[in-house]
Amino acid sequence: MKKITFIRPLLFTGISLLVLNSCTLLSAAGLNDKGLSNKEASEEIVSTTANSEVNVDHSAWDKLLKKHVNSDGLVDYKGFQADRTALDSYITMLSNHQPSDKWSVQEQLAYYINTYNAYTVKLILENYPVKSIKDIKGAWTKDMVKIGNVQISLGGIENSILRKMNEPRIHFAINCASISCPKLMNEAYTAAKINEQLEKATTQFINSDKNDLSENSPKFSSIFDWYRKDFRDSDQTVIDYINKYAETKISDTATLNYKDYNWNLNEQK
Repeated sequence: MKKITFIRPLLFTGISLLVLNSCTLLSAAGLNDKGLSNKEASEEIVSTTANSEVNVDHSAWDKLLKKHVNSDGLVDYKGFQADRTALDSYITMLSNHQPSDKWSVQEQLAYYINTYNAYTVKLILENYPVKSIKDIKGAWTKDMVKIGNVQISLGGIENSILRKMNEPRIHFAINCASISCPKLMNEAYTAAKINEQLEKATTQFINSDKNDLSENSPKFSSIFDWYRKDFRDSDQTVIDYINKYAETKISDTATLNYKDYNWNLNEQK
């Protein structure tokens, strides 16, 4: 698949931004990778730790996820709050490891996905209790993520780093703390398992109730609308992409319709 530069539904006029059906109110700063290294993925990613100068230890995050996230991807934020010391320690470790070109694409993908998800949990905890991440000012535009000497926003990581890596499955790995988002996996992403983890996340999301799959009248998650150019190229449509994973195959003549997005917090009850 060719490299994609589409930004979540935005139209640019001079320096102003017109936001269309977007959950992310991105500022100009949010569209900048701040010089952080991000490698473009090849067509086939092989899970391995053998091709990187650095192998980051995400076991602390894995332990927290297994403890506070259930199999449905719902989060025990009160439990996370009680483990803030462990979460903050992991985030500090991430901040002290700035990716470089000597890292493999596998290490970079795992690092940026885990960083996005860990900082999203941190953001919710800092504003808890909260009904929706959309109630938090600057949730995706504030430069709240510290990586080395760089401060970057969650929107910057998503749109200027992960999406530039030419791996559309990242959309099902990063979690925006909402019911309609792909679920937060209860395990950390690692270079040793990255391909299998991305395949699992994508397959589970496409075949979940986040989409209504049928041959002729499907209704898809709005993710496939907001990021439609990430899933298609000259040889592939959005339906082609979905059909690679869908248990119910969609007709290539079906109309693309999208479900309303539920932004309520993905909290365990």
